[in-house]
Amino acid sequence: MDSWSLVLYLLPLAVITAIYLSRQRRIHVRHLHALEETVAAGMTEPASLHPLIDASKCLGCGACVKACPETSHHDVLGLINGKAVLIGPTDCIGHGACKTACPFDAITLVFGTERRGLDIPVLKPNFESNVQGVFVAGELGGMGLIKNALTQGQQALEAIAKAGLKRPGALDVLIVGAGPAGLAASLTAKKMGLSYQTVEQDSLGGAVFQYPRGKVVMTAPVELPIVGKVQFRNTSKEELLKFWTQASKGNDLKIRYQERVESVEKKDGAFHVRTSTHQYVTSTILLAIGRRGTPRKLGVPGEELPKVVYRLIDPEQYQGQEVVVVGGGDSALEAAASIAELGSTKVYLSYRGEAFQRAKLRNRQRVDAASAKGQLKVLLNSQIREIRPEEVILKQSDKEMRLRNDAVIVSAGGILPNDFLKSIGIEVETKFGTA
Repeated sequence: MDSWSLVLYLLPLAVITAIYLSRQRRIHVRHLHALEETVAAGMTEPASLHPLIDASKCLGCGACVKACPETSHHDVLGLINGKAVLIGPTDCIGHGACKTACPFDAITLVFGTERRGLDIPVLKPNFESNVQGVFVAGELGGMGLIKNALTQGQQALEAIAKAGLKRPGALDVLIVGAGPAGLAASLTAKKMGLSYQTVEQDSLGGAVFQYPRGKVVMTAPVELPIVGKVQFRNTSKEELLKFWTQASKGNDLKIRYQERVESVEKKDGAFHVRTSTHQYVTSTILLAIGRRGTPRKLGVPGEELPKVVYRLIDPEQYQGQEVVVVGGGDSALEAAASIAELGSTKVYLSYRGEAFQRAKLRNRQRVDAASAKGQLKVLLNSQIREIRPEEVILKQSDKEMRLRNDAVIVSAGGILPNDFLKSIGIEVETKFGTA
């Protein structure tokens, strides 16, 4: 082969290689920039289940990046220096598709990080806790994603049926919680012909019910007992709750609302459960409750006033009012921005910290935009000292402030149910970046 033939042969290969390397360089720069923004904003701690990548096994194929269902909305995973990197930790909601897609087994799904531990009940592979007969599914076990919670609720009920722990004169199972996991468990119990009762301290949907009106709920297709395949994608809170209500009423599920579990005691192999309205004897219990079911209160004078609430349901109910929102997480920023964007309100966002490090970028951008338009005033390093019928007293740094006020929305997170779990005897382990 002469030199010209060799050049003609190698030229296309060189062009293809140059194009590939140029593309990889652009991807590297974009993802590196995204990671730098994440670090600068302090958004480095994942809230739930997330991937831990073994760089020694990763060959940078990008399969995990493409597989992530959040890719069209957020940069969760990226390629930097030819290796997969978690570049948007707070946007990771635990799909787990990245682990399945990785052809080199370089990804492990873990809870917590070295800096920030996550409390998780100690569970067996069949979802049973260390207390025989008590099972856990959904968010409490670390699975906050709707699809995962629905799947776990069904699997846990199947495990309960297989365990064969039935006691004479007792329910087969008492399901605590009517969120995604509790709903799927109730449908499974109904399909399998088990004697069951579901109790919910609030309303159908659990945490989803508490989302603001119109919030887009990211979910994915899933198979539900009796109902069949659910094809929802990018649906709203209202559409999802409407569907769940139809599934519940249409199948005559035994769910009691506004009923909170107060105590659990085991006698003669059965559980005696006292709630705020009833008493039950059950062979097994499935805890399908959220991690933050009880709102964290401020503990200040006047907090008992009717104008104080702990979640935003409908922004429009605050039309023309002066509102104080308390908190620095996503729920607080979403609430403040949603009300401010009405244009007819006066909104203050009070947070004790120096920056909104726990909130997602898109929510911080909404707050910044509303603040720039004069629709919202951000009060960092501030804390409410007293709530009065027509005003709120705050302290910002060393300065006292008095604000005319019609409503207070406290979005300061919730109290983890660790005390409740311990009262039953369930062991809780703090995960620091482990499976």
